[in-house]
Amino acid sequence: MTRATHTAETVGPTGSSVFAGVDVCQAAGLTVRAGGQRPRFDDDIWLFGDVDGVPAHVHDYELRMDFTAITAPAWRRLAKEYLLARLAPTLDEVAVLAHAYRTPLALTSCHQRLRALTGWLNWLASHGVSSLDQVSQTHCDQYLNQRRSRHDPDGNPLSPLGDYTVRLIAAVIIELAYYTELFTADRYPPGFLPWSGRSAWAVTGAAPARANTTPVVRQQVLAPMLAAALHLVSTLAEPILMLRRGLAAHQDQVRTLPGSHATPAALRAVLRRHESTGIPLEQVADHIARGRRARGWAADDPLLPVNLHALARQTGRAKISNATVQALRPTIEHTLRLVGVERPWGRDAPHVERADGAGSVRWTLPIDEADVRYLADHLFTACLLVTATVTGMRECELMELRTGCRRPPAEEALGRHRLAGTLVKGQPLGGTRDEWVVVPEVDHAIAVAERLHRTERRDGDLLFGRFAFASRYQHLRAWVNGPAGDRLGLAPIPDDPITPRMLRRTLAQELAYRPGGLLATKIHLKHVSVATTEGYAARPGGAQAKLLAEISEHETERNQQLILAEYRNYQQQIMPAGPGGRDLTALFAHVDAALAAHAPSAPGVLDSDKHVINLLAKRAGMLHLGVANYCWFIDPARALCLTLAGTPTADKPLAGMCDSARCPQATHHPCHRGVWADTVTQTTAFLGNLGRTHTAERARLRGELARAQRVLDAIDTASGSSTASDAESE
Repeated sequence: MTRATHTAETVGPTGSSVFAGVDVCQAAGLTVRAGGQRPRFDDDIWLFGDVDGVPAHVHDYELRMDFTAITAPAWRRLAKEYLLARLAPTLDEVAVLAHAYRTPLALTSCHQRLRALTGWLNWLASHGVSSLDQVSQTHCDQYLNQRRSRHDPDGNPLSPLGDYTVRLIAAVIIELAYYTELFTADRYPPGFLPWSGRSAWAVTGAAPARANTTPVVRQQVLAPMLAAALHLVSTLAEPILMLRRGLAAHQDQVRTLPGSHATPAALRAVLRRHESTGIPLEQVADHIARGRRARGWAADDPLLPVNLHALARQTGRAKISNATVQALRPTIEHTLRLVGVERPWGRDAPHVERADGAGSVRWTLPIDEADVRYLADHLFTACLLVTATVTGMRECELMELRTGCRRPPAEEALGRHRLAGTLVKGQPLGGTRDEWVVVPEVDHAIAVAERLHRTERRDGDLLFGRFAFASRYQHLRAWVNGPAGDRLGLAPIPDDPITPRMLRRTLAQELAYRPGGLLATKIHLKHVSVATTEGYAARPGGAQAKLLAEISEHETERNQQLILAEYRNYQQQIMPAGPGGRDLTALFAHVDAALAAHAPSAPGVLDSDKHVINLLAKRAGMLHLGVANYCWFIDPARALCLTLAGTPTADKPLAGMCDSARCPQATHHPCHRGVWADTVTQTTAFLGNLGRTHTAERARLRGELARAQRVLDAIDTASGSSTASDAESE
């Protein structure tokens, strides 16, 4: 057990602290880089910027504990003692306290608590409290009620604070009572426990969240967003990277030019060359043109949009003097009338296919240097979006990815790639090394992001770094919804907020509710699901295991809602069809009998969905979705797919070998009718187009048509709408 450098004897409020002179990092078990700062207990500002293993998502200000913001100097020592106790709970001086917490807080959590404690102590000082032994429950109630809302400078409430923030404030007020024996500068009155020992959750009235309340991304937003990101990464990445390399080379060349002015003779030669080749003069960026007008240039001056320094650079010089411009103005204006003016970058942009498939267009119109940088930023954001959307990585995990994280693909033919990363959430400082199994789209996005990172990158540099996701996404959406996106055939993205947490939950739901969902139109969800499962199998305690757990929760909820919907259909005389329909109907009849046996005596009281789900839960756990059927995997020995494959003891069905028209555990429902109706229509069309010589193919298609028609008729008959099939056949 770690021990402070001073004794653990009980010290009164007027004595020195038992932690005086303690090395905070050593006491908390934090490793500091060689030569780095090591805050001492007596310092009024603790700086942890040189601590090893700090996650990339942590901001610099969160590593600065500033006790000088506490107005009463005596209370600064109390704040230091409280914070060190939370950072290093294994110290002997802390471990002997009956109510002290035993789990060390993260540096970011300590920073949040110091801010909350500073607000509480300063409020007490401003309300005439000079010692903590004067604090009463009234003070606690007044402060907490005031802090439930944000206030303007005049003290007027603006908007309520979030539940977490209010709970943190209450927790800090309460926790000071837990460490009373440790404090040497001041302490609460003997026996005082704010809110009589109630928890911060109970005090604030906000129950702990028991379910994931993160909203999913609407399909109307997800589809165009992912389509735009994939189009950028797959189609526009190379031309953008080429343009960016050209800009970098140009800037390097400009930096080597002499600082002297171009001569009139050399400029005339450049202008003649433009006239002979027909190449337009270079146009300045819009902000430069605005600056010229602000300095007195006339709005109708022909030279207003012309980049005059670009003319000088073509002569091998960096500048052009005003006197030379005025002397050559007639010549420049003449050349301008002949060849015009155009932005310099992307003039010869190659054609690419539009995202909507409506032909091809040049991938960009001529742009200036700033636009090249903006395009590189949009491409970087697209790489981030693809990675977040298709892997479900948390924001902190994305920030921990480093250049060189792509591992050699062990199963490239199967489309399996691996990324080396760091698991941060719930891990010790520095995180735990982890690997993600990903699909090729993600591997390609990471490769593009590495090429965007820097001209001379080093393996181990942060890839995405600490990014501002909200602003990056807004800028990309504005570009997609603007003229450039419209010209490239990108669908507009609705103005919904998106966060990496929302993308993670959306992926989990999409995988759980497969095969539905618009995400499947852009990324093969089966491959994503297999990659996630393989990642879990390779590292059962890794990040993909946690994602798989979320997916399983959604699958359970999905299955329960589906079987409940079919039970309600049964009550409306809409019966299941297919070989397994009789077994499912018998189950529903059994549930009816069980409900009737426990029916309430009061008339008109219906069984709740929760009660029905409890009765159907076991069968719901056996449900597997097929494109055209439900598979109730009750007995592997009866599963036709496993029999055909020769694996009768497998624990999952083989969807690729499903023949639901013959499997005794398959059922068909009205929701599957469209798939079978389409099969009938398409097979009929194929038969009509076959030539006379295709006898074997005709026989095969007729068998498939007959089978599909039988299933379709059975669905209509079981649902009580047999006339629909008759009408279609006519």
